Amino acid sequence: MKHLHRNLLLCLIFFSGTVLASTLEQQRNDFVRAEKSLAQGDRAAFMRISAGLLDYPLYPYLQYQWLKDNLQQTDAIQAFLTAYKDSRYAGLLRTKWLGYLAENQRWHDFIRHYQATSNMAIECQHRLAVYSTGDKRLGISGAKRLWLTGDALPKECDPLWSVLMLSPDFSPELVWQRFELALGKDNVAVAESVRRLLPPADQLVADSWLQVHKKPTLIETNGFLTAFMGRLFAHGVSRLAKSDLNLAVKLWDERRQAFQLDVQTAQQLERQLALSLARNRHAAAYHRLSQLSVIDTEINEWKLRAALLEQNWAHVAETLSGLTAKERLEPKWQYWQARALEKSGDTVQAQAVYTKLAEDRSFYGFMAADIVSKPYQFANNPLLPAENELENLANALDFKMVRELKALNRNAEAERQWWYAIKKLDNERLMLAAKLAQRWHWDQVAITTLVKADYWDDLGLRFPVYYADQVRNNALLQQVDPAIVFGLIRQESIFNKDAKSAVGARGLMQIMPKTGMQIARELKEKWQSEQSLFSPDVNVRYGAFYYKKLLNRFQGHVALAAAAYNAGQGRVAKWLPSDGTMPADIWIETIPFKETRKYVTSVLAYAIIYQELMQRKDLKIKELMSDVRSG
Repeated sequence: MKHLHRNLLLCLIFFSGTVLASTLEQQRNDFVRAEKSLAQGDRAAFMRISAGLLDYPLYPYLQYQWLKDNLQQTDAIQAFLTAYKDSRYAGLLRTKWLGYLAENQRWHDFIRHYQATSNMAIECQHRLAVYSTGDKRLGISGAKRLWLTGDALPKECDPLWSVLMLSPDFSPELVWQRFELALGKDNVAVAESVRRLLPPADQLVADSWLQVHKKPTLIETNGFLTAFMGRLFAHGVSRLAKSDLNLAVKLWDERRQAFQLDVQTAQQLERQLALSLARNRHAAAYHRLSQLSVIDTEINEWKLRAALLEQNWAHVAETLSGLTAKERLEPKWQYWQARALEKSGDTVQAQAVYTKLAEDRSFYGFMAADIVSKPYQFANNPLLPAENELENLANALDFKMVRELKALNRNAEAERQWWYAIKKLDNERLMLAAKLAQRWHWDQVAITTLVKADYWDDLGLRFPVYYADQVRNNALLQQVDPAIVFGLIRQESIFNKDAKSAVGARGLMQIMPKTGMQIARELKEKWQSEQSLFSPDVNVRYGAFYYKKLLNRFQGHVALAAAAYNAGQGRVAKWLPSDGTMPADIWIETIPFKETRKYVTSVLAYAIIYQELMQRKDLKIKELMSDVRSG
């Protein structure tokens, strides 16, 4: 019977046209029936129904579902991998089959069908296969590279570790390296497991590492560390900086000379402390960053932010001069160049930089336009592909598979297939794919695809105006600008009403269920369920209400409310000036979180773009940028 199934499957894969094509709707129904037969273990029915689906786009998916549970069918699997080598399912099946070959120690077959992958289980098994088929030196070398990641690795790597530990290359030094790497990534369980491989005397030292990792204030204790424990002292300072930065800096500055430290470790820790001071808006940040021996782009950016917090424009200009010529052309740095020129008294040159920057459709370009009283520039150049180009792309097998998965409401699988399909496309065809996704009302996918094509000027595609009634009605109710609400939705969900974040936020304006319950109470509404947040009516009503609440909390300051919508009002309150006021552009640029900085600048810029799409001209970005007050 096993051989019968195998031969029948081979016939199905290479079947060439004697089965009459049925209607697409019937094929969809038959596809679902075949899946049910497979789930019920009725292989005969599955084979019979599959025979009528050879020309159906999802036939490879159907066969993959059968083969992944029948990995002993070597001939059929090899035939599938040959016939559908360019499909996503060939890669998925190969991964499962390689695991099966490894389990059965079919190492020569494994090596013959292996392809490089990010799957760590397969990579470990490949190193073991190389070792087991005779190239022991290469196998051990590969094992050592995997060992020195510091990451928790899958159980499939255990046989490789057994081989490595029996080799002459395995030593306490190799164990220590993995131990330190694991603690550096806060993988305590890995470090504790590796500790057991050390000699007894070294295990006592490792115990000290683990104690300091869990309670870094121990490095304050006199006599706890000897001069030879410099790396342990550095690790303790690094850990302490996450909970008590001032104490960490103090201990490092006072005691580092008492320890033997390699140059690289000392430089890495100096960099960490300097960046932490900058992110915490510490007065010493600029000086500390300037003392680093290696100044790269990240350090320069934070030097600039530290100088902005000081409002020391000489330091701003000095830091900008350290950027590369390419970096200085970015709108962000152009804006700060103009601000520094203006503050130094060179108003003519500042005006010239602002005027040029005002041509850019961005947060910084819009700010520059307001400064020189120029109209905003939008550079709206929609893509207009020929109809036959879209049809040709839609009729390619990869995209026909996407269409069928969508028709069957397999949306998650459809998205996975889409991202696989567009990997093969050049920029020109990526633009076509974006327009195809837009035609299929798949706006989130369309926008992301257009980003991958590095094309930014199709504003109709990038900024859809959906749920206009809900936005306008709730904006009016809460007395907020509808363009801001559109900007929030565009940034939060890209108008995907079914969006769900990794932390559980839901819907168009990404409301957390707990927040939704609180809003319902405040609105004196009955809380329905978490699912209700996927309703555009409910979500936009709650989101607009919550945004207005944040506006009230921060005295009507749009940028602060946007920051609080992303990072939480508690964090934003901590980022306010300790006294006096601060220009809003400086406050935004010095937000500690990269995500929130990008969020605020995007929402404000999107609001300007949406008012243009709504054929309005009244909203100015300078009106959203009043000075930020303390407390």
